Amino acid sequence: MDTNQIRKEFLLFFESKGHKVFPSDSLVPKDTTLLFTSAGMNQFKEYFLGIKKDVKRAASSQKCLRTQDLDKVGKTPYHHTFFEMLGNFSFGDYFKEEAISWAWEFLTRNLNLRKENLCVSVYEDDEEAYNLWKEKIGLPSEKIFKFGAKENFWPSNAPRDGPNGPCGPCSEIFFDWGKETGCKKPSCNPSCGCGRFVEVWNLVFTQFNRVGLNKLEPLPSKNIDTGMGLERISSVIQGKFTNFDIDIIKPLVEEIRKIVEKKDLGLIRAIADHLRAVVFAVGDGVYPSNQERGYVVRRILRRALWFSFNLGRKTPFLHQLVSLVAELMKEPYPEISSKQKIISQVILAEEEKFLENLERGKQLLFSQIEEICRKKEKIFPSSVVFKLYDTYGFPLELTSFILKEKGLKTEERELKALLEKQKETSRAKSKFEPTIFIEKKIPVDYSTEFLGYEKESLEVRIKAIVKGREILESYSSDEEVALILDKTVFYPASGGQLSDKGRIEKEGEEGFLFEVTNVEKVEEVILHIGFLKKGKLYKNAQALAFIDGRRRKALCRAHTSTHLLQAGLRKIIGSHIQQQGSLVDEDYLRFDFSHFKSLSQEELAKIEEEVNNYISQSLKVSFYYLPFLEAKKGGALAFFEEKYQDLVRVVEVEGVSKELCGGTHLTNTSQALVFTIISESSVSSGIRRIEAWVGEKAYKQLSWAKEKLKTISSLLKTQEEGLEEELARLLTFNKALNKEVYSLRKKILEEIEAKKFLNNYLEIKGIKAVIFESPYKNEKLLRDFLDILKKKTQDNFVFLGFIQDQEKIVLNITSTEDVFRKGISSKEICLEITKKLGGWAGGREDFAFGGAKVKEKVSLSKIKELFLEVIKDKL
Repeated sequence: MDTNQIRKEFLLFFESKGHKVFPSDSLVPKDTTLLFTSAGMNQFKEYFLGIKKDVKRAASSQKCLRTQDLDKVGKTPYHHTFFEMLGNFSFGDYFKEEAISWAWEFLTRNLNLRKENLCVSVYEDDEEAYNLWKEKIGLPSEKIFKFGAKENFWPSNAPRDGPNGPCGPCSEIFFDWGKETGCKKPSCNPSCGCGRFVEVWNLVFTQFNRVGLNKLEPLPSKNIDTGMGLERISSVIQGKFTNFDIDIIKPLVEEIRKIVEKKDLGLIRAIADHLRAVVFAVGDGVYPSNQERGYVVRRILRRALWFSFNLGRKTPFLHQLVSLVAELMKEPYPEISSKQKIISQVILAEEEKFLENLERGKQLLFSQIEEICRKKEKIFPSSVVFKLYDTYGFPLELTSFILKEKGLKTEERELKALLEKQKETSRAKSKFEPTIFIEKKIPVDYSTEFLGYEKESLEVRIKAIVKGREILESYSSDEEVALILDKTVFYPASGGQLSDKGRIEKEGEEGFLFEVTNVEKVEEVILHIGFLKKGKLYKNAQALAFIDGRRRKALCRAHTSTHLLQAGLRKIIGSHIQQQGSLVDEDYLRFDFSHFKSLSQEELAKIEEEVNNYISQSLKVSFYYLPFLEAKKGGALAFFEEKYQDLVRVVEVEGVSKELCGGTHLTNTSQALVFTIISESSVSSGIRRIEAWVGEKAYKQLSWAKEKLKTISSLLKTQEEGLEEELARLLTFNKALNKEVYSLRKKILEEIEAKKFLNNYLEIKGIKAVIFESPYKNEKLLRDFLDILKKKTQDNFVFLGFIQDQEKIVLNITSTEDVFRKGISSKEICLEITKKLGGWAGGREDFAFGGAKVKEKVSLSKIKELFLEVIKDKL
């Protein structure tokens, strides 16, 4: 029976038992506390919690992604990062008897497994489950194993270790490969781990609520949560001792085996598994990046690439295998075939980037490893691990894996400190910190009704005055303070849109003027932050609130244009485009989106034209509220991982886009006036950024560009139409001049400077060292000059040349052949000199290069001094 048939049989079986069959959920779960869907029960969380009650029985085949056992993948027959989990679930309906009976029925009747090959385990105190297996199913007692809470309780060891909350015993069903497999000991049982027994199904009986150490209270509503790994049961049914030999994985393993040079089966299997995981993750919209889910995907993919590199494959190839994965999985997941092109492109871009970084970063990594091993040390510098991660994109786990292979380790505490410092540096800090609302429960009567979609001014009442950690009755100082109103027209900073600004004022004897400079929202409370300009504030004062109408219009132009930009990107670049972040300011927008490479000038021009087309068509912008699921089914985009309410606001641009959005917008696209792209850049790998101006700022930019064009044309004494041609001519001329200057400088070095430098050498125990600072700050010219010097000498020469500016110094070292054959390595010399300068180095035994950042100029005498210190240890 093939894997597709097993999946189908399982779902049909439980459908016949009154279960509603659910399709596999995305690998990106709705539950924002989870990075990935890692179990079948994830999509049923609301049913287990009693929030949803329309279904009592459910069954699914759920695609899952886990990285807890990443190091075991390829080394064991059964561990994966990507797999499918078959599961049947009961939400306060049936319990142990049905779960056990149906599991046995499916395995022995539908899958025709021999009863003699099956055995089970139960929790040692679960007599009910034990008796059901023995008396109802008829298993002999020697086939029923009692284990403790570590093995047969969910979560593992929950009675003792927690956490508090729903939990319960579980019963596992094992397939026995027979006495001739595994350890072959007479005492062997399912807890042995030798491979003879393979767990195929776990039945979890959620019947308790843990309230403390070994304190379990019965749940009023008991649930069933079962999980059977599809790949595992397939291996059993197909008679394969490893999951990697089943029909949906083996062809991929064999194809990789053909491509790589070395035939390490464990690594080949790991590559196959990791590729499957990445294909499905990218298919569900998770692109490799340095953040959260994207980082996990990058980590898995780069691990596969590192294994491929170790197996002799130095060029990209994984992207070519996406079609095979799609073919093997097309029956249950046809969407992979439809997304095959974009998945391949994403993987190829990551392959190229990583292999490029690998070449650059491995020089630093392995030169450091070489030095540490030479000194017979065991601790690898945390600073280098961090640099590999931060500068070269090496996943921390990959560096750790390489170091482990070399018998080295790093100081974890130091590394964590460096990573935390990086986070602190990049973490944006709020100017106003409403700590009182973070640390204390917010009173219900402090919530604020927002009426700013319809109005720009409003009569309001001051409900509270907040200064630091205090709630005041009145306030008359000129320092920053926050007001809480009963209702407001001020839109608080949210969803990337900056807040409104304006004023709150009251006339008369008790009048005041309060300038609102920022508006923030903490739960349901809207804080109007600003400065008192005159008068005195007091609680319950009635006043008028006015937003800055000009600013609001500019924000609306930018926000609606952001929606138009996303629509244009998805139309021209592809539907894989997903918003990753945004900033909406006055007539300015910044839009971050998922994409695997930079956009060409032609693509940007098309996108800009498309957005301006939307604007010129005067399309209606409408707003309405729908239940969340209904809005999603209607095509509304919701890419941010927010906790949406049941009722959500949809912003629809007629015939162009629908998005869930709480921001302020135009009512017609023509009000945006004009849109122009300022720049397109990289935020991180897999995340691109477009910045643009709209409205008045766009007009000003276009006018400025027009004037600049006239000025440049005038300076070059050419018409605007011929400007491009004239610039191309000047660039060609400049290139020719640079080439001529380079040749002249090289000739000066060869005919004049070479003789001077060769006559001015240091001699140490028969080795002659020529050390100089190049008069020309050109690295290629420096390398060429070193070659010239070598050709003009015979034996026993070492050459060190360097160039520097105010911020860095670059060294090149080479030697005659006889010197490095004596064991004097240019690479080691360069490494030790640059290390003393706080820098880096790489290269070969006969030629090396390195550099360091410097705060002040390094003198020639200092370089000579460092060279002598290093070379004396080598002779």
